[in-house]
Amino acid sequence: MAKVDDSWKVGEHGALEPLAENVWRVEGGLPGISLRRTMTVAKRDDGGLVIHSAIALDDARMEELSRLGKLAYLIVPNGFHRLDAPRFKKRHPELKVLAPAGSRKRIEKVIACDGTLDDFPPDGSVRFEKLDGINDAERAMIVRSKDGVTLVLNDCVFDMDVKKDFMGRLVNGLLGAQGGPRVSRLFRLAVVKDKKALRAQLERYAALPDLARLIVSHEKLNRGADAVNALKTAATFL
Repeated sequence: MAKVDDSWKVGEHGALEPLAENVWRVEGGLPGISLRRTMTVAKRDDGGLVIHSAIALDDARMEELSRLGKLAYLIVPNGFHRLDAPRFKKRHPELKVLAPAGSRKRIEKVIACDGTLDDFPPDGSVRFEKLDGINDAERAMIVRSKDGVTLVLNDCVFDMDVKKDFMGRLVNGLLGAQGGPRVSRLFRLAVVKDKKALRAQLERYAALPDLARLIVSHEKLNRGADAVNALKTAATFL
């Protein structure tokens, strides 16, 4: 394992935003670029918290997070969303680190995993579903709440406006990731093995009758009809 900086470094981030009785979202920045990232927190039926795509938070927000429940699972959603995972594990060693099997090797270059997402214990509120056509590089997190279903995707779908800063335009232009909901050019080329299969799955998610919201790691939160339209639009890029 490579030597990593696991000191608690807090960058710019927003509030711990409640979306449902068992779902919270935090939006944060990345150093040197306008690209935003998202951490999602979900609560299991047993009260344990699932941290998806961790962002190091300031002390006040970390205390707020701890009051929501016991920090139980740290989900590293793919091999590129590893930045703050070692920091969370060092601060909360009780966390069980889980990863999709297809990305585990890259993730374990910076943090040891306790297992894959196949080892996530069954739960009535929070589950992980394989995405078709990407060799288990990442998975969808599906959270059931009183108002419906929250679908959490990682890099499978981007939803960003066109960036105005030079680095943002450069990087996102190369990624082919900006300008509304889409499957990015880089994801299609580097990760997707079966475009037809993934497209069909995104369309199935769009047809969920109780879809309340869509969370993606970069960047927008979509609710209701906007979530449906975002998934339908992203599917057209496959």
